[in-house]
Amino acid sequence: MGQICTLCIYDETVPNVSFDHEGVCNYCRQIEGLEREYPTGAEGAARLQTIVDEIKAAGKGRKYDAVIGVSGGCDSSFLVHEMRQKYGLRLLAAHYDNTWNSTIATENIHNVLDALDVDLFTIVVDNKEYDDIYRSFFKAGVKDVDCPTDIGLATTLYRAAEKFGIKYMIEGHSFRTEGVAPLGWAYMDGKYIETVQKEFGTMPLKTFPNLWLKDQLRWMIFGGIKKIRPLYYIDYDKEAAKTLLAETYGWQWYGGHHLENRFTAFVHSYFFPRRWDTDFRIAGYSAYCRNGWMSREDALELMKQPPFIEDDLVDLVKKRLGFSDTEFEHLMNLPRKTYKDYRTYKKTFERLRPLFWLLYRMDLVPKSFYIKYTAK
Repeated sequence: MGQICTLCIYDETVPNVSFDHEGVCNYCRQIEGLEREYPTGAEGAARLQTIVDEIKAAGKGRKYDAVIGVSGGCDSSFLVHEMRQKYGLRLLAAHYDNTWNSTIATENIHNVLDALDVDLFTIVVDNKEYDDIYRSFFKAGVKDVDCPTDIGLATTLYRAAEKFGIKYMIEGHSFRTEGVAPLGWAYMDGKYIETVQKEFGTMPLKTFPNLWLKDQLRWMIFGGIKKIRPLYYIDYDKEAAKTLLAETYGWQWYGGHHLENRFTAFVHSYFFPRRWDTDFRIAGYSAYCRNGWMSREDALELMKQPPFIEDDLVDLVKKRLGFSDTEFEHLMNLPRKTYKDYRTYKKTFERLRPLFWLLYRMDLVPKSFYIKYTAK
């Protein structure tokens, strides 16, 4: 394990980590910078109210003020509640259905949206095509097997915004509760997905909503669709949010961050720890340590316990993807590769760094994207 940060529990196994003279890791310093840029308390509330006023002004004369991504998870469910109940925004919820949703997640989505009278825009991918994409990423030997889900959701949000003339996109990310994932943990872009599927897949990309750079830039630059993360300005207590959602909407907890989707649960609970010796819980626990919600000692003890995994989940993944036990074990032990072994947009993002800095300053792209994807 080696050196451990004196504020969180990031250690030398975390990609691109470094420690300053106080023993504090660079990711904690990065979070400190974000906290200065996105304050909570009275100043954060005032800033968020200003943003809400701008959203309402832009939505005047239209059916919806903003589009918001939903997964059935805690963060997005709470944000729908907050933006609708407290701020009165006319929301269009958008969901990318990769056909691997848990029953709990589906029920959570509909219970919250029905109670708040929020319409739902959904893109459903062909399950055979999507399972073929997953098989391709397994065969590619890379860590980023679930990146098509994040790309699919991003495209779904843009398409919903374009269809209804919506100028604001609300995202449920919170760096205070989730931390910032290092680039070496996950990478995603549309070119990457296309390249892997062409090399290892058996089906063309027909129903999968891939995010091509030309469309991304068109939606950002010409569409002017701004990305807003309200949780950056809110004193967000996730445990209190779970209680509120359960009591108000019959919302159910699904066992852990990212576990509302069956394949994503498999990736975080089994694939990352077993194949890559990576346990993403370290990011969430570290965030809790930074905020004083958990002691470093308790976080380190929790990390010693194996990740929660549903019974028979691994067998479900093998069966649905058509892998025999032998083939699955072979794929789990392939030589490790990264996105750098395939064609991606990464070099293009780096060349366009000045443009993406401008887009970040205009709220057209999140700062986290600028930091991770445009750096060399």
